Formats: sequence, C-alpha cells, structure tokens
Amino acid sequence: MPDSDFVDLCWNQEPDLNDKRPLVIIFHGLEGSINSPYAQHIMQAMQQKNWNAVLMHFRGCSGRANNLPRAYHSGDTADARFLIGHLQSQFPGVPLLAAGYSLGGNMLLKLQAEYAGQSPLKAAVSVCAPIQLEKCADRIDQGFSKIYQKHLMKRLVDGLLRKYAQHDFLSLVNLPANKARQLKTFWQFDEAFTAPIHGFASAENYYKKSSARQYLKNITQPTLALQALDDPFMSADVIPDEAELGSGLTLEVSRYGGHVGFVSGSVFRPRYWLPERISEFFSEHL
Repeated sequence: MPDSDFVDLCWNQEPDLNDKRPLVIIFHGLEGSINSPYAQHIMQAMQQKNWNAVLMHFRGCSGRANNLPRAYHSGDTADARFLIGHLQSQFPGVPLLAAGYSLGGNMLLKLQAEYAGQSPLKAAVSVCAPIQLEKCADRIDQGFSKIYQKHLMKRLVDGLLRKYAQHDFLSLVNLPANKARQLKTFWQFDEAFTAPIHGFASAENYYKKSSARQYLKNITQPTLALQALDDPFMSADVIPDEAELGSGLTLEVSRYGGHVGFVSGSVFRPRYWLPERISEFFSEHL
C-alpha cells in the first residue's frame, strides 16, 4: 500500500494477466477472512461461473499483523480504492465487479457513492451492511445479539493486544494494555481505539462520518443492497427509505436471512441462495 503497509489477497485461481474474464473483488466483514463461510460460498460460486475472484483482507485480518499502528474501519475506502486502481492497471479491459459483506458492505456502498458516476465497477453488491453504525452498535449490545458482540469483541481485543508488542498505544492513543482488556462493547472499543487511531474525535464522530446511509443518494451506477429484517446486528429502522436511494441503487429486503445467511430449503437440504442472487445481478450488468 502507499503508506508502506500491506493487505493480503486471496485468489480463487492463479491470476493470469492475459485473462479477460470478469473479476469479482470481495470485501469481508468485521474480523472476517477467506475462511469465513460467506467468503467460501461466493468464491465457489465464482469458480462455478468460471470467473476470477479475489478477496482483499482488511489490514491485519489475514493472520498476519499489519505494519502500522492503525487497523481498518467501516468507512475506510482508501485501501479498496487503491486495490481497484491496481487491478485496473494489471488487468486492462477486464470487467470489474465487487461484493461486500457487513462492514465490507458499508465500505463498498460508501465507495460507490464517492465514485458517483465514475465507478470503475460494472456492478457492486452489498450484503447486510450496517449502514447506520451507531444504531447497529446499540442493537448488538442488546439481548441475544450480545453473543455475537462478545465473540467479535474477543477477536478485536486479542488482535489489538498482539500489536502491543510492536506499538506503544499508551503514547499513541492513551490506551494501556490493561484498559484494552476491559473493552466489552463496540462503543467502548471504537471510543478507545478505532476513533483516535484513525483520526476521529470520538466513536460518535467515527460512526457519523463512516455510516453509508447518508451517502446512498449519491450512488448512480448499478449497485444492489441486500438486507434482512431479522438481522441480529441491526434493527429494522436501519433499512433506508426509497427516497434515500440513488438512481443506481436497488434495495432488496428479505424477511429472513439473519446476518449474511440467506438460507432456504430444509435443515437436511439447505440452499444458500445469496451467491446465486449476487451472480445473477452481476450477469445482468455485464
């Protein structure tokens, strides 16, 4: 990356610079990776279509700690923008598509809004994006959803503590290791680490600037947002109104789907229809 850090890419097959098949760029969710089930599903679906696919690990999510004290966050579009530009130069003329899940979905929607009418992507799909971050941080701290928060917070805090061997976070963000171990909610983690290390005044300021909902009206090129009403990461009032959508944005809301689940069929014969819908939307715009 331009700042001397790095991101790890994972391809579904050996990339060939002379290959002109469509290339799908995948952005995972919070603390996700190529090992996340949804990432495996979309990779397999693209392989079946005989398309190329590459997953970008957000900084520190591939299993290797990134070089800099900073990490990644929901509104950080710079790394994705740089990668897309790099792929454009490496694969000139190849149709580029993108799918973003959860945090990666919010980032992708914000990026499409920033591109406005100049997006290099033929089409983009966002899945279960937490487009109003403060409401999602509140929701996941309630009821059964706290189970998900506890799991994710353990991963976030463990990853941060591993970085203490490389960086002095006491001087950088006034966060001693013993205080980092006490962080239990997204609000606490983002107030203590995410916001200050990435230049935001507070967690509230980070949420306000990074939430994609306010930017949706600026999306003018083919983009699909898939949301579920029973998503434990967010409440139904996070779903935007039609008047908030830009001319290029299609919103599809499923009564059931959970968080990046979207399973039909039976317990014994489940059908994961999400990759099919993504592939269908991509095909419509090629």
